[in-house]
Amino acid sequence: MSTPTWTARVRESAVSTLPPEKLLADRQPAYVASWIYVFGVLSLSAFVLCLVSGAVIAVAGPAWWHTSSIGRFVNSTHLWSTELFFFFMVVHLWGKFFMAAWRGRRALTWITGAVAFLASIATAFTGYLSQQNFDSQWIGGQAKDGLNASGVGAFFNVLNYGQMLLWHVLLLPLAVGGLIVLHVLLVRRTGVVPPLPVEEE
Repeated sequence: MSTPTWTARVRESAVSTLPPEKLLADRQPAYVASWIYVFGVLSLSAFVLCLVSGAVIAVAGPAWWHTSSIGRFVNSTHLWSTELFFFFMVVHLWGKFFMAAWRGRRALTWITGAVAFLASIATAFTGYLSQQNFDSQWIGGQAKDGLNASGVGAFFNVLNYGQMLLWHVLLLPLAVGGLIVLHVLLVRRTGVVPPLPVEEE
């Protein structure tokens, strides 16, 4: 009898860790119909819109998004999808906090969501610095003083447009996207957290 190849072992491990019936479940508990459970997928939808609009303006460049009417529209779409992303994510974060969403061996799910939120703040910050307008210059000047005072200014130069654009367009979106994918897979694996039990008097 031949021993299983490494690909077979990887497949078996993946299927046992995340069975297809959990990954693409066709039934959900009744409590998922509550509105508080909607904000996770709304955050995900806004993030996808951020990525699409951001990719378009990154390819076209500042001359396009500052001078073209279509460019300004796509730039505004990117801004407002970011605003919605943060609004939905904050509601989702606080909703799950008050539900104690780390219950039932879901601590890693909670941690990945919280870290994704923090990484999103850094992504938005570098996005403001990449605008190539007076707003970004003022934000960069103020941020430079704060970062220099904390001792990280030598490694994170907010006045270097190329460095901020790299962080905003490539590195941080990859980090946020990876954390979101891991977060969603963990939700699929452990299931959606149920509401807190009602205490009887």
